[in-house]
This record gives sequence, structure tokens and C-alpha cells, in this order.
Amino acid sequence: MKLVAPLNAFGRGDLPTAGGKGANLGELVRNGFPVPRGFVVTTYAYERGRETRALPGDLREAITGAYATLGGGPVAVRSSATAEDLPGAAFAGQQDTYLNVVGEDALLDAVRRCWDSLYTERAVAYRAKLGIDDAGVRIAVVVQSMVEAEMAGVMFTADPVSGDRERLVIDASSGLGEAVVSGLVTPDHYVVLPSGKTDFTPGRREVVIRAATGGGVVHEGQAAGGGVVHEGQAAGGGVVHEGQAAGGAVVQEAGSGVERLPEEALVELVRLGREVARHFGRPQDIEWAYAEGRVHLLQARPMTALPPPPVGRLNPFQRRLTTVLMEYLPERPYPIDMSTWLPYGPAGLMGKVMGTFGIRRAFDGFLQEEDGVVYRLLPPSPRPTVKVLATPFRLLAKARRYDPAHWTRDRRFLDYLAAVEELGARDLRAMPWAELLRVPRQALALVEPVADLRVDYLPGTGLALLRLLVALRLLGRRALFGDLLHGARTRTSDTNRALEHLAEVARRTGIQEAEFRQELAAFLKEYGHRETVSPILVTPPTWADAPEIVLGLVRALAAGPPERKEPGDALERLLALSNPRRRARITRWVKAARAGVAFREDSHFYFMMPQPIVRRSLLEMGRRLRESGVLDRDDDVFHLRLEELERIADPATVESGPLRELVGARAAKREELSGVRLIDPAAIFPPAETGDALVTGAAAGGGVASGPVKVIMEPAGFDRLEAGDVLVCPYTNPSWTPLFQQAAAVVVDTGGTASHAAIVAREYGIPAVMGTGRATSVLKDGQMVTVNGDAGTVTGAP
Repeated sequence: MKLVAPLNAFGRGDLPTAGGKGANLGELVRNGFPVPRGFVVTTYAYERGRETRALPGDLREAITGAYATLGGGPVAVRSSATAEDLPGAAFAGQQDTYLNVVGEDALLDAVRRCWDSLYTERAVAYRAKLGIDDAGVRIAVVVQSMVEAEMAGVMFTADPVSGDRERLVIDASSGLGEAVVSGLVTPDHYVVLPSGKTDFTPGRREVVIRAATGGGVVHEGQAAGGGVVHEGQAAGGGVVHEGQAAGGAVVQEAGSGVERLPEEALVELVRLGREVARHFGRPQDIEWAYAEGRVHLLQARPMTALPPPPVGRLNPFQRRLTTVLMEYLPERPYPIDMSTWLPYGPAGLMGKVMGTFGIRRAFDGFLQEEDGVVYRLLPPSPRPTVKVLATPFRLLAKARRYDPAHWTRDRRFLDYLAAVEELGARDLRAMPWAELLRVPRQALALVEPVADLRVDYLPGTGLALLRLLVALRLLGRRALFGDLLHGARTRTSDTNRALEHLAEVARRTGIQEAEFRQELAAFLKEYGHRETVSPILVTPPTWADAPEIVLGLVRALAAGPPERKEPGDALERLLALSNPRRRARITRWVKAARAGVAFREDSHFYFMMPQPIVRRSLLEMGRRLRESGVLDRDDDVFHLRLEELERIADPATVESGPLRELVGARAAKREELSGVRLIDPAAIFPPAETGDALVTGAAAGGGVASGPVKVIMEPAGFDRLEAGDVLVCPYTNPSWTPLFQQAAAVVVDTGGTASHAAIVAREYGIPAVMGTGRATSVLKDGQMVTVNGDAGTVTGAP
């Protein structure tokens, strides 16, 4: 319960006492890193002194005594909150720092002002954004001897732009490092490559911040007409607040000579940076200073919002597989996704299918976690086994035995439907906690036999499609392939027709009338389990969970679909060229291919049925934990893994502190990564020479069309699409396809020519460009463009 203690009294485990900055600096001191001498005014002191304007006598004596031990000279006074300098919560610039503080009275005043900065408007707003409870936050203050820096700045032990962990990035400038940290200066920029070579870009030194005699800081800059002026001295100590030093204007520096950090100092800085990162086990953001031939470390904290490392060169199979995964992962999975639907749902099923035919590790470890949160998509590296040699024979055998046209009569499928209906009918609210805990595993177990149906019926699907494609090539009619498959009736096409019917009712009665409400209820009962965002995640809502998404689709369709020329009957055109025997054979092959398409679509439709059961059971657990005071919201349960939930014997008696802390840390980490992609799209969709095109991608067919851009990032924006718009979106799934009736064309960041969006776009006869990687960031609402689905380009239009 000490009020004040030297830095070496603390380590990384002393966050509650020393705050993030103090704990990290103490850890560095303990391990022999060159950190200026100092002490910490602990959070206990904050508790003692925050309620009174005058500091208690014993606290004043403790602070001034520690100051005297440092020699009583100029010091830097830095805030160190318990919620800052952490993985997922840097709090950079949120609390105050005071430089070159001289004298006991100035020091005590600076400590008081650091405490006050804990509750500034910006700090409170930042914590609210991260979901950090103000009631649990405390603040310590770090006091260190000032370093009269000749040069100073910031070092990142990984490239903050590319995420490359083998590159170090150093920004430096003359004088105190606050000029670099606060953005007042264009710094010298060093990039240290793995080979040891350093790329150097000189800065401008618009301003130099130096310690002033008697306390405070001055800004040296270029005055109008030339010459050097000194401004910015603050009585007793300078304050740096979100990059602005109190009491001084920013002016231009005189002189144009290029200064550089001495080579030996750069080498030492790189060595220290790598050792600090190794010690803490993660890339670090380090503030440093160079003075009198020595490098000093002033602060170290985990790098936040760091992109994942580059994936390197991918082979064609990896690129194709990752294209699919990117389309399935438009948002970051939660821990509950990682322990439930992700390994058991469609991704897990396909991994099992590929394993059956001799391909191991198809989807193993393709998502990597950090601090319990997914931070990286790593392209899978499937491995063939000896079993793959027998795969062609096994595929042919299964194709002969299992006809996709009859899969819904399979006893395994009928038993599956009955089991899903029985589990889905149970009253989750009435269940005791122990019974409720079993429901997710029961629902996931229902999915496991489904892989056997995929294994058995997909070979027939593949054979039917391949046979038809080969026949069309031999007949010189390859272009009819997509049109021939268009006649397949699927649960997706049923869904779209049902939505069209809803739109007709809405046009006739309005969405508030009883007739429409009854029709909507019937629609949701039949199709409400459809995913809104991703088929491999359990956390996003389904249509039944978010009926407003369905209403958005209905409003878009009710506005009236654009007139579109329907393609003629491709089968009739093909058969007209054939003799009777060939016509009969081609007709059989087309029907078999359509049955295969229907199996692929419909099996997905039915196999998603357990997903809402899993989600509802998890949210019911979340509701009970919220009512017990363990969670703040029902959906905070998504930040926990299933096995962590299963360890809770009773929500009413569980110790809430550790769980709340775990959820809070993961929520903060997830918020930190909110603007960071799981993988760089350029690795999957390499930039191509665009010529006069705004963006390019995979040519998914459909001809050419022009119209105004409408960027829709998520299902909540469905009702923004108007007839004739060019739909530009980050991904698609079956929930998006009704929009294709309205759109003049579709342009997607992810996906390929075989993706769901491309297939449906061709069915509707609209141009589609897939896998652009960046269309949603390049194209803007209202921008007139021409989409060429045959060339894979989007160009400007009058």
C-alpha cells in the first residue's frame, strides 16, 4: 500500500498499483534496460489525494522525498492510468504529460493535474468507446529525471503499415521527442530491414522543443523574415496535451542542414528495440532519447492496431481457397465463433469432406488469435496424403451410387430434419442452467453427420457439371453453360420468389397491415434461419433475429424492379441444333447438372438450421449472466469461448470479477482491431494494370451496364438500393441476392467467378465483377460507372 516507490519496485504484474506506463517501465528497469531514474506516485496515493484540494501531509512528504532522492533537478511527470499502455488500449495522448518540471511546488501541481486528466472529456469518451468502466480505472504518476535530448523520437519494432515483424521503423528529430509524438514535426524516418540495411528519409524539423532554464519548454522555430525565436515557456513545467505544448506557438525552424542519428546510436537503438520486443513477447511502441552518447528508453507499450504480418507468395490453390474464406469472413469472428460454429459449420464440414478424399489440413489453423481475439487470416496449406491416389475411383463410385436428384429422400437427411425440429422447439428460458449449457453441443452434434451427405452426393454434382461442360465445349457452345443451369429450382430461388411475393403484398397493403404481417411471419418461419452476414459464424443475426433486414429487402423490391430483358431458353436453343438421340442425352445431362446445383444450394440452406439454435442458447446464457451482474449486455457472452461458459456451474454464484475482466480485455482488443483487416486483400487480389479502369477484378460475365454507384457495406443498408444502381459491396451471400433484381450490375471486393454472387448475377443477366479487393473504398455513392462483366473492369461513365 505504498504511496510512492522507485521504478524498480514494479514489474509488468503491478498494473493496478503503477498503471500501464509505470508497470512497463519498472519491468524494463528490473531487466537492465537503460531507463532514466524515477519513481511512481501509486494509485493508492491517487485514492488518498483525489478528494481533497490540498494533498495530505504524508503524501506531500513522500513525493518530495522521492524527488529529493533524484537530486531535485528537472523531471518529466507522466500520467500512468491502469487502463493505458495495454494490448488493445494504448490511450496515447489521452492523459497529460508535463516536461522539465522544476521544484517541489511545481511537481506537486503536476501530479494533481495528471490525476485530473483521468476524467477529461476525451479520456472518458475513449474509455467508453473501448467499453472500459470508469469506476474501475485508477491513475498513477511516473516521475523521471529529464533527459536533455539531442535527438529523440519513437521506434516501432514492427512495421505499423505492412505489419512486417522483421522491419523496425524509427522516427527521430532534434530536441525532445514530444515534437515527434505530438505530430508537430516531420521527423527523420528510418526503416531497418531484416538484412540490416537502413532506408533513410530526412525530416524537415519545422520546430524543435527544448527544456527551458528554470522549467518548462521552449519551441525553437523560424520567425517571419528569418532568424530563430524561442516561445512556449510554461511556469514551473511544460505541458504536452494531445501533441500541443502549453504556452507556445509553432513556427518554422531556421537552417536547412540535415542531421542524422549517429550510426552507433542507431545500432544500439535497434538492438534495444528487438530485446524489448522479445522480452514482452510482442511488437512494441517505444519512446526514446539520445543524449551525451547514450540511448535512453522513456516508455514502452504494445503496438496497437498492428496489421497481421504479410502472408508472402501464395500458390493458386491457396489463393482460390482464401478467396472463399474472405467472402465468408466479412467481420472478425468472436471467441464464441471460434469454439462453436466455425469448426463445426460449413468450414468444418468442407474440411471433413476434403479429409475424406485425402486432403489434410484444408482449414486447420487458418485463423490465428492474439489475446484471445482473432487477428489474422492465414491462407490454408492443404496437404495431400496417399489416399488422394484413390480419390478418382472413390468419386466415380459415389457418383454412380448417390444421385443428387434424390438426396432429400435419404434417411439420414430426414432424421436430421426431425432432430433439428425437436431441438428447436425446446423452451430455452424454462431450462435449468445445466441443461441450457448442453444445448450448443447438442445442436453442433446434429451437424456432424451432414458431412457424410456432402461426401456422398457432391461427387455426383461435380460429375454432372463436368460432363455438361465438356459436352458444350465439344459442341462449341461453352457460353450457354451458365444459362443452362439457370433453370435449376433451388431453395435460394424459392426464397427470392417468396420475397417478391412479400413485396407485392407490401405494395398493395403497406407493411403495417395485418395481411402483410401474417405473410412476413410465414416467410420468417420458412426462411428465417438464413444468415445475414456469414454462414460460418454464429454471432451475426439471422433473418428471424433481424427482420428489419428482410423489411429492407422488401422495400427495395417494392420500389419496382427495373425492366430487364430475360434470356431465352438456352436448352431450346441448344436442342434445336441436335438430332433426337443427342437431344434426349443432352436433356438428361442438363437435368442432372441442375439437380447438382440444387443439391449444392439446398444442402447449404438446410444445414444452416442448427445455427440459430446455437445462437439463441448462447444469448439466453448471456441474459442470465447479465441478470446476475456478470455481464453488462447479453451479447457480451460472445467474447467468451464455449468451454469457458461450460465451466460456470451457476450464474448466481460465479465470481464475476475475473469474467468481467476477461470480457473487457477481449472487447478492448477487438475494438483496437476494428480498422485492421484479417489479411491484406492485395495478397489475394494482386493489383493489376487498370488502364482507364477505376477498379478491376475477376470477369464474372453478364455483359455491360452503366449506372450510379451505391456502396452497401452490410445488410442493414439493403433498403438504400434503388432500381438501376450499380451495387458495390464487400461480400455477398444468399441474403444479398434479391437485390440483384434491382441492380444494374454488381461489383464485389471478394469472391470469384464461381462464388454465389457471380452465379446469381449471371442468372439475372447483370454484369458482375468479383474480387476487386478495393471497390468499396475507391468507388463512391452516386458516381456514374460502366461495369463490364466480360472484361472484369469498372470505368467512369458520363
